[in-house]
Amino acid sequence: MYRTHTCGELRLNQVSTSVTLAGWVQTVRKFGSITFVDLRDRYGITQLLFGEALQPVLDAQPLGREYVITVTGTVQERSNKNTQIPTGDIEIAVEEFKILNKSAVPPFTITDDTDGGDDIRMKYRYLDLRRNAVKKNLELRYAVNRAARNYLHEQGFMDIETPFLIKSTPEGARDFVVPSRMNAGEFYALPQSPQTFKQLLMVSGYDRYYQIVKCFRDEDLRADRQPEFTQIDCEMAFVEQEDILQMFEGLIKHIFKAVKGIDYTEKVERTTWEEAMWMYGNDKPDIRFGMQLTNLKFPQHTFVNKQVAVPSTTKGNAEHAALESDFAVFNDAETVIAIAAPNCSEYTRKQTDELVEWVKRPQIGMKGLAFIKCNTDGSFKSSIDKFYSEEKLAAIAQACGAQKGDLILLLAGAEERTRKAASELRLEMGKRLNLRNPNEFKLLWVLDFPLFEYAEDDNRWVARHHPFTSPKPSDIATMINNNPAIENAAKYLEHPYANIKANAYDMVLNGNEIGGGSIRIFQRELQEKMFAALGMSPEEALHKFGFLLGAFEYGAPPHGGIAFGFDRLCSILGGSESIRDFIAFPKNNSGRDVMLDAPSSIDDKQLTELSIKLNLA
Repeated sequence: MYRTHTCGELRLNQVSTSVTLAGWVQTVRKFGSITFVDLRDRYGITQLLFGEALQPVLDAQPLGREYVITVTGTVQERSNKNTQIPTGDIEIAVEEFKILNKSAVPPFTITDDTDGGDDIRMKYRYLDLRRNAVKKNLELRYAVNRAARNYLHEQGFMDIETPFLIKSTPEGARDFVVPSRMNAGEFYALPQSPQTFKQLLMVSGYDRYYQIVKCFRDEDLRADRQPEFTQIDCEMAFVEQEDILQMFEGLIKHIFKAVKGIDYTEKVERTTWEEAMWMYGNDKPDIRFGMQLTNLKFPQHTFVNKQVAVPSTTKGNAEHAALESDFAVFNDAETVIAIAAPNCSEYTRKQTDELVEWVKRPQIGMKGLAFIKCNTDGSFKSSIDKFYSEEKLAAIAQACGAQKGDLILLLAGAEERTRKAASELRLEMGKRLNLRNPNEFKLLWVLDFPLFEYAEDDNRWVARHHPFTSPKPSDIATMINNNPAIENAAKYLEHPYANIKANAYDMVLNGNEIGGGSIRIFQRELQEKMFAALGMSPEEALHKFGFLLGAFEYGAPPHGGIAFGFDRLCSILGGSESIRDFIAFPKNNSGRDVMLDAPSSIDDKQLTELSIKLNLA
């Protein structure tokens, strides 16, 4: 027997017990005629005491970091207790030991405060996984997985696997393709999601389906993206939107309770996509803090497919009265957006200059930033005093709900760029003011997305979510009874399709989209109309999705579902900005596995078998 106990379970009540432990040597500390060793396994660390009698054996068989050993000895109370670890009250008086495997000197120290950078740790990921910090992340991931499965099982969902080798139907992200040796010149694709399969399962009568499943997308990467990622994928039949929202609020609340001990009893807030875009500048707002955006131009607005549509009654007279002045920067701008940062009127010149430089960064892309200090005595001090009187500054402050002591930040320019910059500035101020507490969790449903977006380069509609999302019931007739063709780019905002809302919903947690889904199309006529709107001919639709259209001929029930980004949910619960920290063997930002050195070339024999000829010129 290699061990009777783990390195994390022994306590004072087991003093005088004879035990056998096995694990990795964390540290070796020699003090005269005795030696202390910290032995580590997945469960914890236990201190070993090698007495004087064992020193000759240790001299002959010295221990090094990461050696794998087994020891037998007696549990005894420590004289110098360590309150930082659960086993810190005891140690093992070693009677005998055996080296099971030696270790080369590790390329970095295997501790929480390691000296290894990202590249070296990813190359030796099997060593990095020994670190306690990484272990805790994987334990949290497992806890989320277990909690999700328990909840869905109790709600009557069935875990059903779907294929990984499927047909390529590229819509949105690029597919990863897999050549077929047995069908020369033909290719499988790896699924971007099990979307069509779960809809087919609804047609098959499996009315509550889920799986925690790998998905694949060949897209540009960043900290919160991987070419292969995991979803909690769910679908239900005979449901409406409200059924979905209630069911999966319950799932996330259950995960909070089971994994973090958080009893999320408050009502999950809801907002429309249009409200989110105008109040926060993006469709996944962080509502842990306020500082909502105020648009000082076109205050009467609608938002359509990322574009401002100004009602005809306000055109030519749409500027907020508070902005009337000779200040050309505001006058000539498509939009002016204000943020009232609370209790920041005491910002120094250095601090406001830092914010100006921050918005000028290429990733933000603004030319500058104006500010108004709402002093505690009721006066105002501004970088645009030359153009705005005290009364005008007070009117701007009133328009954006600023209070005494606040600092108003103003951005002006092209609408979409300025809105995005204002959104980023709001988040940055939230960070600087410590309003984005990683231990606070705030959920939000975003509803009523546009069904379509306009692709200007192609002068056609594209699906905002995916081609299987149903319009709101009130918009179905508009979609069926109108031709999707657009006469020209200038006309698309006037097209009836521009105002069709999707029967779709996203769940947002702390400013991150953690889940998204929709009520699906389940009638063939409406699905064919959607494909036509996206520019597919009937022949192309049949070639790509004939199996689904055919299934709808055989009694398809109304259905809908949602998919949660499992990796992202874990990273938020773990207080990290990167999903890589919660994946056992992640890829880097170039999509490479530096440990395996993948992707890699294959030999000419394999290429010949696959009927593939490379053209790398």
